[in-house]
Amino acid sequence: MKKFKQIFGAEKPIIGMIHVPALPGTPKHSQSVSNIISVAVKEALLYEKFGLSAVMIENMHDVPYVNRKVGAEIVACMTAIACEIKKKVSLPVGIQILAGANKEALAVAKAAELDFIRAEGFVFSHVADEGLMNGCAAELLRFRKQIGAENIAVFTDIKKKHSSHAITADVGIAETARAAEFFLSDGVIITGSSTGTVADVSELKAVKKAVKIPVLIGSGITAENLGKYWNSADGFIVGSYFKENGFWENEISEKRVEKLMKQVDDLSK
Repeated sequence: MKKFKQIFGAEKPIIGMIHVPALPGTPKHSQSVSNIISVAVKEALLYEKFGLSAVMIENMHDVPYVNRKVGAEIVACMTAIACEIKKKVSLPVGIQILAGANKEALAVAKAAELDFIRAEGFVFSHVADEGLMNGCAAELLRFRKQIGAENIAVFTDIKKKHSSHAITADVGIAETARAAEFFLSDGVIITGSSTGTVADVSELKAVKKAVKIPVLIGSGITAENLGKYWNSADGFIVGSYFKENGFWENEISEKRVEKLMKQVDDLSK
């Protein structure tokens, strides 16, 4: 919890997700790298303007995702984007590289002096859209030690969205959270079943009771439902809601950002 508070400062941080345009080599890629950087920086500055606690970049448009092993072109582009955002905003900055490219995300974070990464497939195994994904905690945290990046927090998804958890059906989400804590996760992330879908409040409460590390909600947060998670969660990652019509592929809606942040202010009183 100490590292969490050192990074964010805010009691319950709101982390704005930046879905960077499709990167070179991926099927939907169509923009120059300089334009991709410009779009990402514009979104980061907008989030800062409305008082968010942090931003996080993610290669969401790079569908279909590869399993763990992204190419050097993705790492290079995400580094360029991250460095520019870090220069332009005073907020903490994080990164996730899909799918499950956690070592690569950590390497980018080290190079760009970012503050945290979001990692999937940290403990246990699950079958994702991309195929079987096994736990990576030992390899990832040894890599963090090797490159001198212990200051970079690793927040980890548990019972991750877009995945089947039949393999671990006998392992509840609270037990999964305890395993992540035991394997030195800096915080766990709970999601709904897919991008933009709501998390289960009962699961949030069970996880919060089970661990001492921060518990974040990683999908489905809106201005309308934020209140029901507020007292139990330690932080919120918001992406889809901030976009026009609440759809992650659209541009950011300033009205939606303003509306949610007003709700944050009201709940904080």
